[in-house]
Amino acid sequence: WRDLRVWQKTHELVLLTYKLTKTFPSDERFGLTSQMRRASVSTGSNIVEGFKRRSVKDSLLFYNNADASLEELKYQYLVAEDLGYLVETENRRAAELCDHVGKLLYSWCASQRENAKT
Repeated sequence: WRDLRVWQKTHELVLLTYKLTKTFPSDERFGLTSQMRRASVSTGSNIVEGFKRRSVKDSLLFYNNADASLEELKYQYLVAEDLGYLVETENRRAAELCDHVGKLLYSWCASQRENAKT
């Protein structure tokens, strides 16, 4: 799974999320900071778990969970920016990486479905 481009970019997103949330107010430690970190880690964790499943059907369930966690994270980034915890350039960088991960994940799922047909 470490060779998967989708996982590599997701891991990059996890690291960026931890870096950016480190500057959030301390009263958000158990709120938005925790939620964003969990959503980012969940995205990568579900990719890893899906990769180790024995059937494509099972794998796709985890990849779908990864995609849902990614969408959750996108919204949380919007909230963080609206609350003034992030400057627009930081949020744009995170949003672009989220979008890139989403596209990679979509392509990975499509390739897995195609491979299952053959």
